[in-house]
Amino acid sequence: MGFARYLTLIIAFLSLLILVFDLGFNHSPEEKEIIDISFLAAIATGVFSVIFRYFFKSLRPRLKAIPFDFLFLAFLSLVFLVHSELISADFFPAGYLSREIWIYISVLLIFIREFSEVEINFSSKKISPAQIFILSFFVIIIIGSLMLLLPKATNGNLSYIDSLFTSTSAVCVTGLIVVDTGTFFTQFGQMIILGLIQIGGLGIMTFASYFSYFFKGKSSFNSQLALQDMTSSDRIGEVFVVLKRILFLTFLIEAIGAVLIYYSIDETIISGVGDRIFFSVFHAISGFCNGGFSTLSNGLFEPLIKFNYPLQLIIASLIILGGLGFPIIFNLFRYLTNYFRNRVRRWITRKPVIHFPWIININTRIVVITTLILIFGGMAFFFGLEYNTTLSEHGLWGKFVNAFFTSVTTRTAGFNTIDFSQMTVPATLLVIFLMWVGASPASTGGGIKTSTLAIAVLNFFSLAKHKTRIEIFRREIAESSVNRAFAIIFLSIIVIGCSVFLLSITDPDKGLLNLVFESVSAFATVGLSRGITAGLSEGGKIILIVTMFIGRVNMLTILIALFNKFSHANYRYPTETILIN
Repeated sequence: MGFARYLTLIIAFLSLLILVFDLGFNHSPEEKEIIDISFLAAIATGVFSVIFRYFFKSLRPRLKAIPFDFLFLAFLSLVFLVHSELISADFFPAGYLSREIWIYISVLLIFIREFSEVEINFSSKKISPAQIFILSFFVIIIIGSLMLLLPKATNGNLSYIDSLFTSTSAVCVTGLIVVDTGTFFTQFGQMIILGLIQIGGLGIMTFASYFSYFFKGKSSFNSQLALQDMTSSDRIGEVFVVLKRILFLTFLIEAIGAVLIYYSIDETIISGVGDRIFFSVFHAISGFCNGGFSTLSNGLFEPLIKFNYPLQLIIASLIILGGLGFPIIFNLFRYLTNYFRNRVRRWITRKPVIHFPWIININTRIVVITTLILIFGGMAFFFGLEYNTTLSEHGLWGKFVNAFFTSVTTRTAGFNTIDFSQMTVPATLLVIFLMWVGASPASTGGGIKTSTLAIAVLNFFSLAKHKTRIEIFRREIAESSVNRAFAIIFLSIIVIGCSVFLLSITDPDKGLLNLVFESVSAFATVGLSRGITAGLSEGGKIILIVTMFIGRVNMLTILIALFNKFSHANYRYPTETILIN
């Protein structure tokens, strides 16, 4: 029974490799015939695997998974019969089942279905959740780098360092590029990058954990306990509900964003309907995931695009939503739902609402206020500092929009509508600060996070007032949060400092300000550059690869993964005060 489970998983994995081989290489008719037979065998195995599980009680899925398995079997059977020409595709209204795309979808679903059966033991002493989190990003980066080397993925020869750099930048949703995404990569290569951005933005563990629960209809207590921290869930029982909301909200916002982008693009700029759809989907996903990648050679600074102010506002909105963090969005949605419900109740009953529950928690209040201060404060500074320089070619409305967009995109998104190499020094220093701060916790962005900055500032005022604790909005900030915030700030300075120091050795000709800008951009997973990324040495590229990876997974998480959990002793040493100043 166990052998059969692993056999089907191996077959599903091999079929996925064959799919990549089919998409990435040119084939002779004989090779294509062998590939088609392999796909049919994989689909038949997928059908057998689903049926097989229902004959064994230990493998049988929960009742809630049965409807999906029925649809899954029906879909696979239909694709198998049509592709093997046992049934004519014209017999069905959806005659497009004969096309290769449905074969690829079938193989991908089979792999996901089989992979979801693999049980990850989070309680194991050999590997911790933090180690799994880091390892998942590392594995996806390596797989992505190999896929970008496929012949059909590029229009030229790509070195492995450049492929690894691009894959790391995509998975870490950074946006730094060493080759032109729009011209160097084919549409297949751009789709690989898009997939890496989506997976990197949400995290592979989000997809793997939810699909595992979705297909099996159950999950172990240890898995839910480990995933509770990843999803910022209040209760263990809500872990998979939160996962479902995250995936649904992500795809919904990206879909709405893609539609809005599609109608904001003039047909004279991108003529083909298919090309406009791909452009819209690519930039919607890249925007919400704070990826910063663009299919345009100059990004949004492209001459035909940089004056498209509605497009900038749409992408800025996607960046803000992606950077706020899912717990914040859910909390705000709950507040708005309760607010409108009370308004309707008040209008119907003609009575005032007496009870106002505490819905917007302290985390949401701090994040939203800090985000608004950074966005509009940065916008005001950019408008004043760059009025007669990088913003000079725009009218008054254009200056406002570009100042707003620049303030938003510098906080981990990485899209550019201005030439950052031409910015004044004060504006450049402001960009470095905004990049360092980044987005909010549990979001698709990087940086030290808005809440970390807020706690640090609040602690300054508490110390100035001789307070021993931080209090705000009639709540006290936990000491563990304060300790974590200052650890993150200190570690970020160390990582950025080491990155700048090493870059000054490998690429001393690039200028110190440019190297600092590049290092902070890589650490905060922003993706903005002053035009030196492609010209870096191989050593410089490797340094940025490591910096991007550390910035995405968080240096504190790496340290947690390296050290075993320390059991608290039942004693405390005498406390002494250390002289600070």
